[in-house]
Amino acid sequence: MRPNIDSHDYETKMKAVRRFFEEGDKVKLTLRFRGREMAHMELGMQLLNKVREETATIAKVEAEPKLEGRQMMMVLAPRS
Repeated sequence: MRPNIDSHDYETKMKAVRRFFEEGDKVKLTLRFRGREMAHMELGMQLLNKVREETATIAKVEAEPKLEGRQMMMVLAPRS
């Protein structure tokens, strides 16, 4: 994903995320920052928090969002 993802692309990714949870799989979300996007890390954090809120009923956060170089990652696991 990218921090300034379009709404339709976001919905497509979320549909895949929900399908993975239904199958019992974990999901690793990775945001890649390019160029000037590095100056706006808060946009990436807002996007990951939005995903967290939307999947709160079906998933739990296994690894909090963290920044590694130009990537921000978060791992979600299905609730059992």
